[in-house]
Amino acid sequence: MAVVGAVFTALVGTAGFGAYTLIGDGGAPGDGGGRDVTVADGGTAAAVETGPPTPKEVRTVAEEFLDAWQNGRTEEAAELTDDGTAAAEALTGFREDARVSRVTLEPGAATGSEVPFTVRAQVRHDEAEQPGEWTYESALTVVRDTGTGRPVVDWEPSVLHPELKADLRLETGETEAPPIRALDRNGTELTAEAHPELAAILADLRKRYGGKAGGEPGVETRIVDASGKKVKTLNELDEGTPGELRTTIDARVQKAAVRAVTSKPKASVVALKASTGEILAVANNPANGFNTAFQGSLAPGSTMKIVSASMLIEKGLASSSEQHPCPKYFTYGGWRFHNLDKFEIKGGTFAQSFAASCNTAFISQAEKLADDDLTRQARDVFGIGLTWKVGTVTFDGSVPVQTDAPMAASLIGQGGVRANPLIMASVSATVKSGTFHQPYIVSPEVDGRTLTRAPRTLSPAVSQELRSLMRLTATSGSAAQAMAGTTGDIGAKTGSAEVDGQEKPNAWFTAYRNDMTAAAVVPASGHGGTNAGPIVRQVLDSVD
Repeated sequence: MAVVGAVFTALVGTAGFGAYTLIGDGGAPGDGGGRDVTVADGGTAAAVETGPPTPKEVRTVAEEFLDAWQNGRTEEAAELTDDGTAAAEALTGFREDARVSRVTLEPGAATGSEVPFTVRAQVRHDEAEQPGEWTYESALTVVRDTGTGRPVVDWEPSVLHPELKADLRLETGETEAPPIRALDRNGTELTAEAHPELAAILADLRKRYGGKAGGEPGVETRIVDASGKKVKTLNELDEGTPGELRTTIDARVQKAAVRAVTSKPKASVVALKASTGEILAVANNPANGFNTAFQGSLAPGSTMKIVSASMLIEKGLASSSEQHPCPKYFTYGGWRFHNLDKFEIKGGTFAQSFAASCNTAFISQAEKLADDDLTRQARDVFGIGLTWKVGTVTFDGSVPVQTDAPMAASLIGQGGVRANPLIMASVSATVKSGTFHQPYIVSPEVDGRTLTRAPRTLSPAVSQELRSLMRLTATSGSAAQAMAGTTGDIGAKTGSAEVDGQEKPNAWFTAYRNDMTAAAVVPASGHGGTNAGPIVRQVLDSVD
């Protein structure tokens, strides 16, 4: 036997250095006893050992298995397991598919029948300039074979690598896409280290545009499924050569967005350039959590009244300067709707109802609408529910056709309406510019994709009236506190979306200042102006 704890290294496929001893205490023979086995002629065969393997058996089997594996004696190693076929296939794949040309197996102290060990592998690939080093921890368990009583390694894919499971295997090859050097709109580099909130988006941009940005792929060892699809990268041998990809992000606005959402748990915000739809910033809290800003599917509450107001004005059912009902309550479809704190505006105008975010001013018009009117308005004018080609993963909204009370609830952003900050920032951008510009984070010139267009636009008169309504809301309505002191051409709308089983509503806020729009949501926080408003305000103030 070699010195206790010694580690042996050998080229895969060459002769081994012999046995070695695992770190651990010795032990007495097991006390499991044995059992007699009756053979075909009625006689009794030798007793089969039962019970758990002894410490000595654990050491011996682990020694022999690891020695055979690291020295390329695959069949011998496989025979020391309880599933020789699967073990042989996996160990062969470790050498041939994962391209491991040299391996060192360093055992640790055994705990009962489990033996941990460190794998230090050298991986070679034709496309990598130098062999890569790959180190990780694994473990094996020694059990007693129920048929023979022989101590063997309990074979599981996790012996080869702890993250392997059934139908998964190791593979070394070129990365799916070349790396990218992502830049903001002004040429500032955007990295996952400097912008962890963009890490998932940057990874997706690499996957989508790495092959179009002029880079060269790297080489990695990964876990793949039965179809060969990558499950996870385990080790990068060669980073590859990055191509340059310019995004629409503005690093100044992005930093402001990140600072803004850190003040509120689970807050999300998006900023756009209104005249083009270019995405200037996106941030979520926590930074490494779900991208609610782009992929969230939430009721937008009263921010949806921007869309509903455009429809009512076009249909002649509302006009800014004309009187419009805003009672404390209004019943439709069997549901009794009310305003926040059950306020009412007696003899007020539609502009006053919009600025105060009066629910009943909208619900009262439901009986004059077709079930699909709001769905068509949202889709045909604001692009909600169409398929957007942003350049990364997004949820593009939903305004389903509903009847009775749910249809009425949709007018105030409840019912089945679903959106996220990207969509509601786009709604404000459509009002500000007068035309829907599909948001995007990578220019369509990079890949030749066609951005989605809305079937129609609002008339100049309706667009101007909506801007007037949003300006009134920002200066003297429900958004005034958040927008106080903001200079330039401004407009805003608050929202508070009720959620079943949630004590406080989701807070929403969308606004524009000059050519920038932004929208934010803060789940379960309360009033939109108080909770989401300051986030949007901080983002809008980040540029002159």
